[in-house]
Amino acid sequence: MRVFLQQPPGGTEPARYLQLTLQPDLFGGWELLRESGQIGGRAKLHRQLFPDVGQAQAAFEKARDTELKRGYQITYTSGVPPR
Repeated sequence: MRVFLQQPPGGTEPARYLQLTLQPDLFGGWELLRESGQIGGRAKLHRQLFPDVGQAQAAFEKARDTELKRGYQITYTSGVPPR
């Protein structure tokens, strides 16, 4: 699953983005990747590991919902229905 969120630019600052990716790892677990930064600038990548898909999906949905409350807007989804 993947979702790309973007926050509209404010004033002179460029737009910010957040990409959440949920994927299986090589050891039977799941990982949640969070890539964030300014469009055209450096990005940060955080990786969180989970033993099963249920916990990973709950973390994915919580992260997505938190960012939607902060003003981000979904611009692209893959493998997950848009909210």
